[in-house]
Amino acid sequence: MSSANNLRTMVIVNPASAAGATGRRWTRIARSIRGAIGHFEHAFTEGPLHATELARRALEDGFQMIVAVGGDGTLNEVVCGFFENGRPVAPKTVLGVVAQGTGCDFVRTLGESSLEETCARLRGSSSQLVDVGHASFVDHDGKTVERVFLNEASFGCSGQVARMISPAIKRTSGSLAFSVATVRTLLSYHDQVVSIALDDEVPREYSITNCAFCNGQYFGGGIKVAPMAQINDGKFDVTLWSGFGLLDFIRKRRSLYNGDHVREAGTQLFRASQATATSASQVLFELDGESVGYLPVKLKILSRSLQLKV
Repeated sequence: MSSANNLRTMVIVNPASAAGATGRRWTRIARSIRGAIGHFEHAFTEGPLHATELARRALEDGFQMIVAVGGDGTLNEVVCGFFENGRPVAPKTVLGVVAQGTGCDFVRTLGESSLEETCARLRGSSSQLVDVGHASFVDHDGKTVERVFLNEASFGCSGQVARMISPAIKRTSGSLAFSVATVRTLLSYHDQVVSIALDDEVPREYSITNCAFCNGQYFGGGIKVAPMAQINDGKFDVTLWSGFGLLDFIRKRRSLYNGDHVREAGTQLFRASQATATSASQVLFELDGESVGYLPVKLKILSRSLQLKV
Protein backbone atom coordinates (compact mmCIF):
# COMPACT_ATOMS: atom_id res chain seq x y z
CA MET A 1 0.00 0.00 0.00
CA SER A 2 1.29 3.47 -0.82
CA SER A 3 2.21 6.02 1.82
CA ALA A 4 -0.75 7.65 3.54
CA ASN A 5 0.59 11.00 2.35
CA ASN A 6 -0.31 9.86 -1.17
CA LEU A 7 -3.68 8.38 -0.28
CA ARG A 8 -6.67 10.39 -1.40
CA THR A 9 -8.26 11.08 1.98
CA MET A 10 -11.74 12.12 3.10
CA VAL A 11 -12.14 13.24 6.71
CA ILE A 12 -15.69 12.93 8.09
CA VAL A 13 -16.23 15.23 11.07
CA ASN A 14 -19.06 15.24 13.59
CA PRO A 15 -18.88 18.82 14.88
CA ALA A 16 -21.49 18.04 17.56
CA SER A 17 -19.38 15.28 19.18
CA ALA A 18 -17.88 15.92 22.62
CA ALA A 19 -20.79 18.30 23.29
CA GLY A 20 -19.79 20.49 20.36
CA ALA A 21 -16.09 20.72 21.30
CA THR A 22 -15.09 18.98 18.07
CA GLY A 23 -16.59 21.77 16.00
CA ARG A 24 -14.96 24.41 18.14
CA ARG A 25 -11.57 22.66 17.93
CA TRP A 26 -11.77 21.80 14.23
CA THR A 27 -9.12 24.33 13.15
CA ARG A 28 -6.57 22.75 15.50
CA ILE A 29 -7.64 19.20 14.58
CA ALA A 30 -7.39 19.97 10.87
CA ARG A 31 -3.94 21.48 11.34
CA SER A 32 -2.76 18.30 13.10
CA ILE A 33 -4.17 16.04 10.39
CA ARG A 34 -2.67 18.18 7.65
CA GLY A 35 0.69 18.08 9.40
CA ALA A 36 0.56 14.29 9.41
CA ILE A 37 -0.72 13.48 5.92
CA GLY A 38 -0.80 16.68 3.88
CA HIS A 39 -3.82 17.57 1.77
CA PHE A 40 -7.22 16.06 2.53
CA GLU A 41 -10.86 16.78 1.88
CA HIS A 42 -13.47 16.92 4.63
CA ALA A 43 -17.20 16.97 5.26
CA PHE A 44 -19.27 17.77 8.36
CA THR A 45 -22.13 15.57 9.48
CA GLU A 46 -25.52 17.24 9.83
CA GLY A 47 -27.55 14.64 11.71
CA PRO A 48 -28.01 10.96 12.59
CA LEU A 49 -26.64 8.46 10.04
CA HIS A 50 -25.26 11.25 7.84
CA ALA A 51 -21.74 9.92 8.44
CA THR A 52 -22.77 6.62 6.85
CA GLU A 53 -24.02 8.44 3.76
CA LEU A 54 -20.84 10.53 3.55
CA ALA A 55 -18.59 7.49 3.93
CA ARG A 56 -20.44 5.54 1.26
CA ARG A 57 -20.27 8.49 -1.12
CA ALA A 58 -16.53 8.84 -0.49
CA LEU A 59 -15.99 5.14 -1.19
CA GLU A 60 -17.94 5.41 -4.43
CA ASP A 61 -15.85 8.45 -5.37
CA GLY A 62 -12.64 6.44 -5.00
CA PHE A 63 -11.17 7.85 -1.80
CA GLN A 64 -8.44 5.57 -0.47
CA MET A 65 -8.63 6.53 3.20
CA ILE A 66 -11.60 7.73 5.22
CA VAL A 67 -10.97 9.25 8.65
CA ALA A 68 -13.70 9.46 11.30
CA VAL A 69 -13.44 12.45 13.64
CA GLY A 70 -15.88 12.09 16.52
CA GLY A 71 -16.95 9.62 19.17
CA ASP A 72 -17.83 5.93 19.02
CA GLY A 73 -21.21 6.72 17.47
CA THR A 74 -19.62 8.67 14.63
CA LEU A 75 -17.07 5.90 14.12
CA ASN A 76 -19.85 3.33 13.96
CA GLU A 77 -21.74 5.31 11.33
CA VAL A 78 -18.61 5.66 9.20
CA VAL A 79 -17.89 1.92 9.46
CA CYS A 80 -21.49 1.20 8.41
CA GLY A 81 -20.71 3.02 5.17
CA PHE A 82 -17.92 0.52 4.49
CA PHE A 83 -20.34 -2.43 4.42
CA GLU A 84 -23.45 -3.48 2.52
CA ASN A 85 -25.34 -6.71 3.26
CA GLY A 86 -22.50 -7.79 5.52
CA ARG A 87 -19.82 -7.38 2.84
CA PRO A 88 -17.09 -4.73 2.43
CA VAL A 89 -17.90 -2.18 -0.27
CA ALA A 90 -14.26 -1.28 -0.96
CA PRO A 91 -11.96 -3.82 0.78
CA LYS A 92 -8.74 -1.89 0.08
CA THR A 93 -9.93 1.43 1.50
CA VAL A 94 -8.39 2.27 4.87
CA LEU A 95 -10.23 3.56 7.94
CA GLY A 96 -8.52 6.14 10.16
CA VAL A 97 -9.74 7.27 13.58
CA VAL A 98 -9.32 10.60 15.37
CA ALA A 99 -11.34 10.11 18.55
CA GLN A 100 -13.26 13.17 19.77
CA GLY A 101 -16.34 12.18 21.73
CA THR A 102 -18.11 11.23 24.94
CA GLY A 103 -16.98 7.62 25.23
CA CYS A 104 -14.22 6.96 22.68
CA ASP A 105 -13.99 3.38 23.92
CA PHE A 106 -12.67 1.78 20.75
CA VAL A 107 -9.42 3.76 20.72
CA ARG A 108 -8.72 2.75 24.33
CA THR A 109 -7.99 -0.73 22.97
CA LEU A 110 -5.55 0.80 20.49
CA GLY A 111 -3.92 2.84 23.24
CA GLU A 112 -4.96 6.37 24.13
CA SER A 113 -2.73 9.17 22.91
CA SER A 114 -2.62 12.91 22.28
CA LEU A 115 -4.20 14.52 19.24
CA GLU A 116 -0.81 14.84 17.57
CA GLU A 117 0.06 11.18 18.23
CA THR A 118 -3.36 10.09 17.00
CA CYS A 119 -2.95 12.05 13.77
CA ALA A 120 0.57 10.66 13.34
CA ARG A 121 -1.01 7.18 13.12
CA LEU A 122 -2.58 8.29 9.85
CA ARG A 123 0.86 8.72 8.30
CA GLY A 124 2.77 5.99 6.50
CA SER A 125 1.75 2.66 5.03
CA SER A 126 0.95 0.61 8.15
CA SER A 127 -2.56 -0.78 8.39
CA GLN A 128 -4.00 -4.03 9.68
CA LEU A 129 -7.06 -6.09 8.91
CA VAL A 130 -9.45 -6.09 11.86
CA ASP A 131 -12.71 -7.82 12.67
CA VAL A 132 -16.10 -6.17 12.43
CA GLY A 133 -19.29 -7.33 14.14
CA HIS A 134 -22.60 -7.79 12.32
CA ALA A 135 -25.95 -7.63 14.09
CA SER A 136 -29.55 -8.32 13.08
CA PHE A 137 -32.06 -6.97 15.61
CA VAL A 138 -35.42 -5.23 16.11
CA ASP A 139 -35.13 -1.45 15.96
CA HIS A 140 -37.16 1.05 17.99
CA ASP A 141 -39.80 1.14 15.24
CA GLY A 142 -40.32 -2.63 15.48
CA LYS A 143 -38.55 -3.46 12.19
CA THR A 144 -35.85 -6.10 11.81
CA VAL A 145 -32.68 -4.36 10.61
CA GLU A 146 -29.01 -5.15 10.12
CA ARG A 147 -26.01 -3.10 11.16
CA VAL A 148 -22.28 -3.55 11.64
CA PHE A 149 -20.26 -2.48 14.67
CA LEU A 150 -16.59 -2.10 15.38
CA ASN A 151 -16.22 -2.13 19.17
CA GLU A 152 -19.01 -4.00 20.97
CA ALA A 153 -22.69 -4.84 21.11
CA SER A 154 -24.56 -5.55 24.32
CA PHE A 155 -27.97 -5.96 25.86
CA GLY A 156 -29.47 -5.64 29.31
CA CYS A 157 -28.79 -2.66 31.54
CA SER A 158 -26.28 -1.25 29.03
CA GLY A 159 -29.09 -0.94 26.50
CA GLN A 160 -31.04 1.12 29.03
CA VAL A 161 -27.94 3.19 29.86
CA ALA A 162 -27.35 3.97 26.18
CA ARG A 163 -30.95 5.05 25.75
CA MET A 164 -30.76 7.26 28.82
CA ILE A 165 -27.64 9.23 27.82
CA SER A 166 -29.11 12.48 26.56
CA PRO A 167 -27.30 15.45 25.02
CA ALA A 168 -27.55 17.16 28.41
CA ILE A 169 -25.75 14.29 30.13
CA LYS A 170 -23.17 14.18 27.34
CA ARG A 171 -22.12 17.69 28.25
CA THR A 172 -20.24 16.07 31.14
CA SER A 173 -17.04 14.06 30.61
CA GLY A 174 -17.34 10.67 28.96
CA SER A 175 -16.88 8.36 31.94
CA LEU A 176 -19.03 10.55 34.19
CA ALA A 177 -21.82 10.65 31.61
CA PHE A 178 -21.95 6.86 31.50
CA SER A 179 -21.60 6.59 35.30
CA VAL A 180 -24.55 8.93 35.90
CA ALA A 181 -26.73 6.99 33.45
CA THR A 182 -25.62 3.67 34.96
CA VAL A 183 -26.50 4.74 38.49
CA ARG A 184 -29.93 5.95 37.36
CA THR A 185 -30.53 2.68 35.50
CA LEU A 186 -29.42 0.37 38.33
CA LEU A 187 -31.69 2.13 40.84
CA SER A 188 -34.63 0.29 39.28
CA TYR A 189 -33.13 -2.37 37.02
CA HIS A 190 -33.78 -6.09 37.57
CA ASP A 191 -32.08 -9.03 35.88
CA GLN A 192 -33.84 -10.35 32.77
CA VAL A 193 -34.02 -13.92 31.51
CA VAL A 194 -32.39 -14.31 28.09
CA SER A 195 -31.84 -17.42 25.99
CA ILE A 196 -28.38 -17.36 24.37
CA ALA A 197 -26.89 -19.75 21.83
CA LEU A 198 -23.15 -19.45 21.16
CA ASP A 199 -21.84 -20.84 17.87
CA ASP A 200 -23.41 -24.30 17.34
CA GLU A 201 -24.28 -24.93 20.97
CA VAL A 202 -27.87 -25.44 22.15
CA PRO A 203 -29.48 -22.32 23.66
CA ARG A 204 -29.13 -21.79 27.40
CA GLU A 205 -31.17 -19.51 29.63
CA TYR A 206 -29.35 -16.94 31.73
CA SER A 207 -30.60 -14.38 34.22
CA ILE A 208 -28.55 -11.39 33.13
CA THR A 209 -27.79 -7.92 34.32
CA ASN A 210 -25.83 -7.40 31.12
CA CYS A 211 -24.22 -9.34 28.30
CA ALA A 212 -21.57 -7.80 26.02
CA PHE A 213 -20.16 -9.18 22.76
CA CYS A 214 -16.80 -7.49 22.43
CA ASN A 215 -14.36 -6.88 19.63
CA GLY A 216 -12.60 -4.17 21.63
CA GLN A 217 -11.84 -4.27 25.35
CA TYR A 218 -13.82 -1.29 26.65
CA PHE A 219 -17.35 0.06 26.79
CA GLY A 220 -19.42 2.47 28.86
CA GLY A 221 -16.87 5.28 28.94
CA GLY A 222 -13.85 3.27 30.03
CA ILE A 223 -15.15 0.08 31.68
CA LYS A 224 -12.71 -2.70 30.76
CA VAL A 225 -15.45 -5.18 30.03
CA ALA A 226 -13.36 -7.68 28.04
CA PRO A 227 -9.69 -7.39 29.07
CA MET A 228 -8.48 -10.18 26.76
CA ALA A 229 -10.35 -9.12 23.61
CA GLN A 230 -8.36 -8.69 20.40
CA ILE A 231 -9.66 -6.88 17.34
CA ASN A 232 -8.32 -9.36 14.81
CA ASP A 233 -8.78 -12.86 16.29
CA GLY A 234 -12.06 -13.77 14.59
CA LYS A 235 -13.95 -14.11 17.88
CA PHE A 236 -16.17 -12.11 20.20
CA ASP A 237 -15.10 -12.04 23.82
CA VAL A 238 -18.42 -12.38 25.66
CA THR A 239 -18.83 -11.01 29.20
CA LEU A 240 -22.05 -11.90 31.03
CA TRP A 241 -22.91 -10.31 34.37
CA SER A 242 -25.63 -11.66 36.67
CA GLY A 243 -26.99 -10.34 39.96
CA PHE A 244 -25.23 -7.01 39.53
CA GLY A 245 -26.84 -4.06 41.31
CA LEU A 246 -26.10 -0.47 42.19
CA LEU A 247 -24.07 -1.37 45.29
CA ASP A 248 -21.94 -3.71 43.17
CA PHE A 249 -21.29 -0.90 40.70
CA ILE A 250 -20.15 1.33 43.55
CA ARG A 251 -18.09 -1.28 45.45
CA LYS A 252 -16.53 -2.86 42.36
CA ARG A 253 -15.91 0.32 40.43
CA ARG A 254 -12.13 -0.07 40.45
CA SER A 255 -12.30 -3.68 39.24
CA LEU A 256 -14.71 -2.69 36.46
CA TYR A 257 -12.31 -0.11 35.10
CA ASN A 258 -9.13 -2.20 35.39
CA GLY A 259 -10.64 -5.52 34.23
CA ASP A 260 -10.35 -7.45 37.51
CA HIS A 261 -14.15 -7.91 37.59
CA VAL A 262 -13.74 -10.98 35.36
CA ARG A 263 -12.47 -12.93 38.38
CA GLU A 264 -15.41 -12.06 40.60
CA ALA A 265 -18.62 -13.98 41.29
CA GLY A 266 -21.43 -13.11 38.94
CA THR A 267 -19.19 -12.81 35.86
CA GLN A 268 -19.07 -15.47 33.15
CA LEU A 269 -16.77 -15.35 30.13
CA PHE A 270 -17.22 -17.01 26.74
CA ARG A 271 -15.78 -16.76 23.24
CA ALA A 272 -17.78 -17.19 20.06
CA SER A 273 -17.83 -16.19 16.41
CA GLN A 274 -21.63 -16.03 16.23
CA ALA A 275 -24.58 -16.03 18.59
CA THR A 276 -28.32 -15.57 18.93
CA ALA A 277 -30.19 -14.10 21.90
CA THR A 278 -33.94 -14.06 22.55
CA SER A 279 -36.15 -13.13 25.47
CA ALA A 280 -39.82 -13.04 26.42
CA SER A 281 -39.08 -9.65 28.02
CA GLN A 282 -38.34 -6.39 26.26
CA VAL A 283 -34.53 -6.33 26.47
CA LEU A 284 -32.84 -3.21 25.14
CA PHE A 285 -29.90 -3.57 22.75
CA GLU A 286 -27.05 -1.17 22.02
CA LEU A 287 -24.02 -1.21 19.78
CA ASP A 288 -20.94 0.98 19.93
CA GLY A 289 -22.61 3.00 22.69
CA GLU A 290 -25.78 3.85 20.75
CA SER A 291 -29.28 2.67 21.66
CA VAL A 292 -30.56 0.90 18.54
CA GLY A 293 -33.41 -1.44 19.55
CA TYR A 294 -34.32 -4.71 21.22
CA LEU A 295 -33.84 -8.47 21.21
CA PRO A 296 -34.06 -10.87 19.44
CA VAL A 297 -30.60 -10.42 17.99
CA LYS A 298 -28.27 -12.42 15.78
CA LEU A 299 -24.56 -11.61 15.96
CA LYS A 300 -21.59 -12.74 13.93
CA ILE A 301 -17.97 -11.77 13.36
CA LEU A 302 -16.90 -10.57 9.93
CA SER A 303 -13.34 -11.75 10.35
CA ARG A 304 -10.51 -9.43 9.20
CA SER A 305 -12.85 -7.47 6.96
CA LEU A 306 -11.70 -3.87 7.48
CA GLN A 307 -8.36 -2.14 6.90
CA LEU A 308 -7.57 -0.01 9.97
CA LYS A 309 -4.81 2.59 10.01
CA VAL A 310 -2.46 1.91 12.93
